[in-house]
Amino acid sequence: MKKKKEYDYFTVKDSKGNEIEYEILFTFESEDTSKSYIVYTDNETDKDGMIKTYASSYTENDGVLNLTKIEDEKEWNVVEKILEQASEEMTNNDN
Repeated sequence: MKKKKEYDYFTVKDSKGNEIEYEILFTFESEDTSKSYIVYTDNETDKDGMIKTYASSYTENDGVLNLTKIEDEKEWNVVEKILEQASEEMTNNDN
């Protein structure tokens, strides 16, 4: 699986019409699912002080990202594996 990052941020309108900006942490393609995935954050923290991160599958058409909620367990396993690898790489780079 190859991780890549082509954009830095994207904006989504919520149900109230408010724009929310998300930072793209990285994107990757999975050979197992034949899909592209995006990992992103709004840089808010949870009750434990951890930055919230999100993941979705996506397609791109004319520079517009179309995100799709991940509902399949197989897909979540793929994403979790990549997140663990990314976390390990970040930890190793800090040492």
